Amino acid sequence: MPVIRHQQFIKASVEVCFNLARNVDIHTQTTSKTKEKAVGGVTQGYLEKGDTVTWEAIHFGIKQRLTAKVIHMEKSTVFVDIMVKGAFSSFTHTHQFKEEKGGTIMIDTFEYKSPFGPIGIIADKLFLERYMTGFIISRARELKRIVEKGN
Repeated sequence: MPVIRHQQFIKASVEVCFNLARNVDIHTQTTSKTKEKAVGGVTQGYLEKGDTVTWEAIHFGIKQRLTAKVIHMEKSTVFVDIMVKGAFSSFTHTHQFKEEKGGTIMIDTFEYKSPFGPIGIIADKLFLERYMTGFIISRARELKRIVEKGN
């Protein structure tokens, strides 16, 4: 099971970073390259523990839907969402926020299991893990840009 871990420093408070990272409207801005939009569940505003959201996006030239549920939340420090329906066999995305001098370290940990058994493992090695790593990094950088532009 691949695990992608990325840290991003943001010049803003933990509270600001935490809140914008769980904001559906901001999420769509940070994933505009894949035309991601919320089409079910919570479709605007802030995600809370127990909420689900269905995202529609274009990955690999194919329109896809994925439903995620927030299963854990400690306000301003961590929230965790899991896939409940979608293309992966499973995934868990942990979003952590740690105060750092002059701002916040945002840590994304994305653990996933590809579908299709051995074929999925080969896809991971050939392209999927690299693609997902780029997606996580791009989203974090875009969130940083949005947050720091607002400060």
